[in-house]
Order: sequence, then structure tokens, then C-alpha cells
Amino acid sequence: MARKPLWLGAGLVAVLLVVSGIGLYQYAFAPQEGEPVGGPVELPSTQGDFSLTQLDDNQIAILSFGYTYCPDICPMTQSVKRQALAQLSEQQRERVVPVMITVDPERDTIARMQEYMGFFGEEFIGAVGSQEQLEDVASRYGVIWRKVEAPDSAMDYTIDHSASLFLVNRKGDILQRVLYSPTPHGLVAALESELDG
Repeated sequence: MARKPLWLGAGLVAVLLVVSGIGLYQYAFAPQEGEPVGGPVELPSTQGDFSLTQLDDNQIAILSFGYTYCPDICPMTQSVKRQALAQLSEQQRERVVPVMITVDPERDTIARMQEYMGFFGEEFIGAVGSQEQLEDVASRYGVIWRKVEAPDSAMDYTIDHSASLFLVNRKGDILQRVLYSPTPHGLVAALESELDG
């Protein structure tokens, strides 16, 4: 009879772990409540001061939010951007500017972002703002993030963050929001519909 409470306790722990895992997945990848308004992006970057207003009228930016110490989602997102660009025609590619805005301004210096973005292509821009600038841009784009302490890791902390991509024009209008995916199909479809429209 003493074993029954033990099994019940273990079952309860397992259920709590599953529920918390589902909660974290929804936090990081599901669309957030309320429609993001977008707007201007003006931040120091790996290519000097970056502003959406630098885009030509027929260009669009693919904005994503992430950080260079991210173990999986962020490099996958940049790889998806690279794969999507490779599937466009040369004329279409010239109209697309891939940008990642860091959610970890404490560690992501311009120099580190330069090295990181270089893995994906010379046209990839990494933007680094102050905490105040990040909070402003992220709030307008409906991006949430939170620091998670990792005392047993050499990284000290990781960051959980939403992982949508935003296709935006030079005015900061959000043309499309593309949910995170490890494959480029959704992003390619969104890009083609905007570039051909």
C-alpha cells in the first residue's frame, strides 16, 4: 500500500513536466495575443547604423529576434532565411534584406554579431540596441523574451523568446508575419506573394 502514493507522486511530477514543456513551447513559438503594430527600426548594426528607411521602395526586410548564444532556434531561423533566399530569383533576392535584432544586448556586441551573421551570408545584418531600444522595438512587434538563469552552464543564462519572422517595408508596415518553422516553405511562400504582388 505504501507504493501507491509514490507512484501517484511520480505521475503527478511527469504531468507537471509535460504541462510546463507545452507552456514553454507555446510561449516561444505560438502567436502572441494582440496584433503587432510594427513601425520604425533604427539600431546600430553590423553594417553601420541601420534603419528600415534605408530600404528602397520595392525592398522588404525579414526581421527576426534572437541572440548569438542561442543553441538551436536562432541559427535554424537564420538558416531558413538563407534557404528561402536561395529559392528566389536573383532579382527577387536583391529586394530582400535579412535582419536579426538581438534580444541579448548584454553579450551580443557588434563584433560578435558580425562574426555570427557572417556564417549565413554577407547580406545578413545583425542589429544591436540598448535595452531601452530593444524594449521599444520588441513591444511594437509583439515580441516577448525572458532570461532564464543556467547556473550549471558555461553560458550563465539562456533566453526564451518568441520566434516569428516579420516581412516589413521601409515604413515598418508588417506585410506578413511568418511563424517559426525549421523548413523554408512558409517563408518562401510569404516572400513570393509580397515580391510578386
